[in-house]
Amino acid sequence: MIRHLSPLSTLRAACAVALLSALPAAAQGQGPASPSKQAKPTVEEAKKFVERINTELKRLMVKQATAEWIKSTYITDDTEQNAAWINEDVLAYMNQAIKDSRRFDGLKLDPDTARTLHLLRVNSSIAAPSDPQKRAEMASIAAKLEGAYGKGKYCKKDQAGKETCKDLGELEDVMAASRDYNELLDAWTGWHSISPPMRPLYERFVTLGNEGSKEIGFSNTGDLWKSAYDMSPDAFEKDVQRLWMQVKPLYDDLHCYVRARLAQKYGADKVPMGKPIPAHLLGNMWAQEWNNIYPLVEPYPGQANLDVTASIKAQSYDAIKMVKTGEGFFTSLGLKPLPASFWEHSMLTKPRDREVVCHASAWDVTFNNDLRIKMCIKPTEEDLVTIHHELGHDYYYTYYYNLPVLYQAGANDGFHEAIGDAITLSITPAYLKQIGLLKDVEKNDKNLINLQMKDALDKVAFLPFGLLIDQWRWDIFAGKTSPKDYNKAWWALREKYQGVSAPVARSEQDFDPGAKYHVPANVPYTRYFLARILQFQFHKAMCEAAGYKGPLHECSVYGNKEAGKRLQAMLELGASKPWQDALFVMTGKREMDASPLIEYFAPLHQWLKAQNKGQTCGW
Repeated sequence: MIRHLSPLSTLRAACAVALLSALPAAAQGQGPASPSKQAKPTVEEAKKFVERINTELKRLMVKQATAEWIKSTYITDDTEQNAAWINEDVLAYMNQAIKDSRRFDGLKLDPDTARTLHLLRVNSSIAAPSDPQKRAEMASIAAKLEGAYGKGKYCKKDQAGKETCKDLGELEDVMAASRDYNELLDAWTGWHSISPPMRPLYERFVTLGNEGSKEIGFSNTGDLWKSAYDMSPDAFEKDVQRLWMQVKPLYDDLHCYVRARLAQKYGADKVPMGKPIPAHLLGNMWAQEWNNIYPLVEPYPGQANLDVTASIKAQSYDAIKMVKTGEGFFTSLGLKPLPASFWEHSMLTKPRDREVVCHASAWDVTFNNDLRIKMCIKPTEEDLVTIHHELGHDYYYTYYYNLPVLYQAGANDGFHEAIGDAITLSITPAYLKQIGLLKDVEKNDKNLINLQMKDALDKVAFLPFGLLIDQWRWDIFAGKTSPKDYNKAWWALREKYQGVSAPVARSEQDFDPGAKYHVPANVPYTRYFLARILQFQFHKAMCEAAGYKGPLHECSVYGNKEAGKRLQAMLELGASKPWQDALFVMTGKREMDASPLIEYFAPLHQWLKAQNKGQTCGW
């Protein structure tokens, strides 16, 4: 429901061409002035270098961010080319800045200077080769990949020969609402037909990125990504697997139950027991969240009506009212309102006169509280929750924009994703009733299971998908997966982790990973898995700050200023401290932990185990 992050959402979130939305472009493609090579480097020289980089970066980032905003809200060959040129400058600047920073390797630096130099090296999602021609090629490829995704359409002719085309939004509507097996299959295969042309571009992009990563001291791009987490790449990978093993039993039981219900709907021949679920039947183009099939798997039909979308439409919520609703939750915690410029500069609905990237994202274009959202809002519960998520990014920005620019990021990128999601956990039936989006909801066990099922189809179902995209890319970057096996490896991981299979035969003529935005846009994805874990840790911590004593799934911190103070204290740190320190400020713990998620869904998990007795679970 909310896997959305802009190129500027965090310095670790460089998107597509925006590897370096988080890391600024240099004027005329020149890097920073190189430190003097005549004398042995000193601690004082390192401090001055950091100060200069922060100053130059902030000025240059605005230029790049502006180009990215225009490209995303007005897709043309010209805006793509403009962004590519600026990103080429960015790549050149960062390449030189990182090389210059290595002059200070081995010096005993103060923690602040050392951390800034570390962030300089790891905060972009790709490193460019130093060769100018290769750098230009990389920027061009990045722009083409994201542009191909943004302009993607599925076109087909009817029996009379008339051609009709559908964009991703229209195809997603089919995936969400249709219950016709063949119509769903047509929409799925149609969208996945847009990505095969990306394949040779992506292969070249990987090669160039790895070359650049090696030049700045990393074995490959995957190790560059993993090094951003204040631990070694191997330790981070093991930590991610530890978290997955904590949540896997809950996911497996949810999968078993959902598969049995889908078999009732579509037939055991199409959804056989003991086998992966066909990917087009789960209500989402990528089977990443399953909330759209809630009516098919509802535990207790006829209980309380949880159809928030119907209420939103019935009450004629427009985009502004939906965003105001999200803002109201944050201000109820004592946080400041969004600036007036937010309402002037944001793109909240899809323009009729041009192509745009509708993928929801949050921005601070000037890195100076110029908060924005880019989104094609529809009157749905999914978009209402997405708005809370994107505002979570904006509220992070607004509390750290006074920090040096290399600290203007989340403690880790999972933190950035988790803030808004943690707020959504407080959007309880009681709160929705309070604002008039739900009628009376009787508090009983059946209502609770219905509500938790709805939440789990979003938050639990997503977990393996959030994990596997970077597993796929890490193996590619490391050379474990060769280009001839891109698609084979993709589906092997989707079956291993998700228990989901391609609905029709696939081959290496396909490039199904490219049909997911974050692959052509080069946005690392493990952050979304971590966010699903961290949001429950954050929620529990805020509930404790609020003095709440009941079941975790019933807690809402809406209106509680003490919870807001705890949240604000963490937001203000940005990336100035290791994430373990920021987590301690919020939760009193220094390790990511899925136990609060398990605690939150304990009633549902117990119910699922009872429902699955006698079933053939697993795949």
